[in-house]
Amino acid sequence: MDNYSSIMAIFQENRVETAVKVQDVLTKYGCYIRVRLGLHGDVTEGCSNNGMILLQLKGEETVVAELEQHLKAIPNVKVKYMVLDF
Repeated sequence: MDNYSSIMAIFQENRVETAVKVQDVLTKYGCYIRVRLGLHGDVTEGCSNNGMILLQLKGEETVVAELEQHLKAIPNVKVKYMVLDF
């Protein structure tokens, strides 16, 4: 499917504990990530310990589902994604 892509949201409840593990998984799937955007709380009050990463992914749904499962296996990480089929 040439135009298959999806958007994934990754919520980290404790970035200090989860960031390295999440980064390791994202590096493994780096070839499928077209866009990555990291968001976290108000930096004027110091870095927030919670954060969200938004990804635009290109690849078969089986690969996206596999990525989701690897991320969900990390404690304090929640994942949701939606398929964009144009």
